[in-house]
Amino acid sequence: MAKPVLMTLDDEPQVLNAIERDLRKHYHSDYRIIKVKSGAEALETVHQLKRRNTPIALFLVDQRMPGMSGTDFLERAVKLYPEARKVLLTAYADTDAAITSINTIGLDYYLMKPWDPPEQYLYPVLDDLLSDWAASVPLPYDGIRVAGTQWSACSHVVKDFLARNQIPYQWLDIERDAQAQTLVETVQQDRHLLPVVFFPDGSTLVDPDLRTLAGKMGLHTKARQPFYDLIIIGAGPAGLAAAVYGASEGLRTVVIEKEATGGQAGTSSRIENYLGFPQGLSGVDLARRATIQATRLGAEILTAQEAIRIRVEDPYRFVTLSDGTELSCHALLIASGMTVRKPDVPGIEPLIGASVYYGAAFTEARHYQDGQVFVLGGANSAGQGAVFLAQFASRVTILIRSDSLTKKMSKYLVDQIDKTPNIEVMPNTELAALSGTDRLEAITIENRDTRKTQQMPADALFIFIGAYPHTEIVADLVERDEAGFILTGLDLIREGRRPRNWKRKRDPFLMETSVPGIFAAGDVRHGVIRRVASAVGQGSVAVSSIHKYLETV
Repeated sequence: MAKPVLMTLDDEPQVLNAIERDLRKHYHSDYRIIKVKSGAEALETVHQLKRRNTPIALFLVDQRMPGMSGTDFLERAVKLYPEARKVLLTAYADTDAAITSINTIGLDYYLMKPWDPPEQYLYPVLDDLLSDWAASVPLPYDGIRVAGTQWSACSHVVKDFLARNQIPYQWLDIERDAQAQTLVETVQQDRHLLPVVFFPDGSTLVDPDLRTLAGKMGLHTKARQPFYDLIIIGAGPAGLAAAVYGASEGLRTVVIEKEATGGQAGTSSRIENYLGFPQGLSGVDLARRATIQATRLGAEILTAQEAIRIRVEDPYRFVTLSDGTELSCHALLIASGMTVRKPDVPGIEPLIGASVYYGAAFTEARHYQDGQVFVLGGANSAGQGAVFLAQFASRVTILIRSDSLTKKMSKYLVDQIDKTPNIEVMPNTELAALSGTDRLEAITIENRDTRKTQQMPADALFIFIGAYPHTEIVADLVERDEAGFILTGLDLIREGRRPRNWKRKRDPFLMETSVPGIFAAGDVRHGVIRRVASAVGQGSVAVSSIHKYLETV
């Protein structure tokens, strides 16, 4: 944390230098002394310090200045630093203005010029004010701040990205925090874009795209070399496991991830059935551990990069990234996972990211303290989200189409839900409509048996209703089933025949697609068990098949 600032402002160089000298003599070890010679320059300095979240403990300002009086300056400066102590330097004729400012801006003290000797007329006054400031004003957050509104979908995207990448930040809601609103206005001017991200160095990003934000955060967004033995698309459990085994076994390995490591598993609030963690662990924690392990072993992980095109020119496979970069490799692993399906109901589209969320409950749960929230879905991810939300919301209602949670949810989760008094399960229920303008106000549900509808007040809706695979990038390249999942290994052998255009004198390796050298692991594969442990196993086994393939290149 930077030292708190003592700012002195005077247009007379001789007076300004004298007050700076006396301040440094007595306070230099605990405070940073800044002197400014004009009101306009001082206001700009105040704005810069606020963008850095640097605390100002005291303003010591001359009342008589051309263009902007000391009182005028303080009236504007305290909007950003209301807790800073305010002292005016005055001449005898300025006494009335100083007394008036005590009532108008809460002036703490006024000093007559000259103040010699400072040991008698300056330091005792400032010591008292600064002691009171230090005792009553907490030091500001020394890190990244995100300013926006709870109902801004773009704000949600940025917060979710930072949270999933485990980057600490402070949330500033401009609808609840007047200082945050003023701070945003100093950056935005006539624009009205949210969120605004403030960095400790004073720089800002307004409504940034994720790649720009990732680059600013120091995340790895550019590949170090043009060619790799193994390129992995997707950093979920399958992709990270493959990265760990590939890098540890000597393969030059790079992972391409468009959002954050962990994939869909990274959004789980608690994974309690993963081997070796008897107390359970969060998806974010699992992703963090695996990411550290993979990078320590030598794998590169590119964040906020998306693979948008794949082409094959034997013996190489080429991947084009969203920034135009093209990487090449001998072997390619598709581990891009799945995306939560979106219910097609009236009123949902304008509320996505603004009280209606797909998947993770982490980022937004605390904003619904004592609220009425709904969870749509009946599988494990929905159960984990409901249990997590129940720590904050007064009521969590799970909506499921079937007649029981036991059909798709693990028993340990069903038991937890049964024991949580503020969770209610509504079976045989469908979501029919959502109501609200800038935020969710109510949902309409329909009973599947009676077809009767009911409207219920709602503060938020979290959706966990299954997913579709991210396989569009290979849609015209490898064979997929009717739902878009990639066929691999023995699933490609039909009536004893190998895939069309298969030119190798062997069957496809385990987890190899219909294109030699392109493999798939995790939720994108046809017919797999969709569990974290299964994905990790597939990622590691895929590397064994990749080694066999590389021996033939």
